[in-house]
Amino acid sequence: MAANTNSSPSAGCPRRKFDFLFSLLLFAGLVAPLRAQETGVSMKIDVVAWGDEIGGLSFKAGEKSADITAQSFRYSQPVSYSGPALMEIFKNGDGNIKPKPQASKEDLEHEMSPLKPDPEAVAKDGQAKDGIALELENRRKKTPNLVSLAVLPAGCSRATVLLAPAGDGTFVAYVIDDDPSKLPIGQLRVHNLSPYTIAMRFGDAPLKEIKPRAALLAPAEKEEITYDLTYQVGAEWKFQEHNFLPIFPKEQIQMVVLKSNNSYFMSSDGSSGGFMQVVTLRRGGGK
Repeated sequence: MAANTNSSPSAGCPRRKFDFLFSLLLFAGLVAPLRAQETGVSMKIDVVAWGDEIGGLSFKAGEKSADITAQSFRYSQPVSYSGPALMEIFKNGDGNIKPKPQASKEDLEHEMSPLKPDPEAVAKDGQAKDGIALELENRRKKTPNLVSLAVLPAGCSRATVLLAPAGDGTFVAYVIDDDPSKLPIGQLRVHNLSPYTIAMRFGDAPLKEIKPRAALLAPAEKEEITYDLTYQVGAEWKFQEHNFLPIFPKEQIQMVVLKSNNSYFMSSDGSSGGFMQVVTLRRGGGK
């Protein structure tokens, strides 16, 4: 066996085979998570702009009408989608929406940080996360108007897709599973999409911490819910507000806590009303 291994005619073969197999496995590791997303799904989708309003969007490259508009931090008209779970989002023009000046670097960091892949998840499964960005880059070489890829959950009938500008004409897609089994009607789901840990008290219940990118389901009583919102900066907890929300029994309701200096949150005098911003997304009828 040793003589065969060291014989000159086959000296390079094992190494070449190893290199080929290693490259093949590495490639498979990068694309396998993406291939898994090529299975078909069918659902209704609400596209929300995590920043300025975005027009001219479509789910098909050749869609001339491109009539999907992502409203700033709020729902518009839902769109039906059937296709691969790795959904492509295209942009054809601005859809009669006048572009606004580029946001400051600080504002973009606030808006982007909670929507980017979770650093811990990247550390555990870096190839899968890097593969999405790499796949978008590769697909854009053939289809330049492709601006985002969104990984849709299987077995879901309704989803929210948040689009945040990535600064190069593309958008980071953050997907929320809104299937009624995950978001029952008549209840409130709170998402912390800020860079800070927050804590909320509902009614007389104890405070509950919500880490960045985490969510909490809060049942409502008598068609309303009262809450206290605090947030943590360093080691210090700071109180923001005591407020209440009407909770209608046939609505899916989400509260999103974020940190943004976007003009959507600014009053005429330039004030934002608080260190943290709160967005309420309501979907009527739970259908």
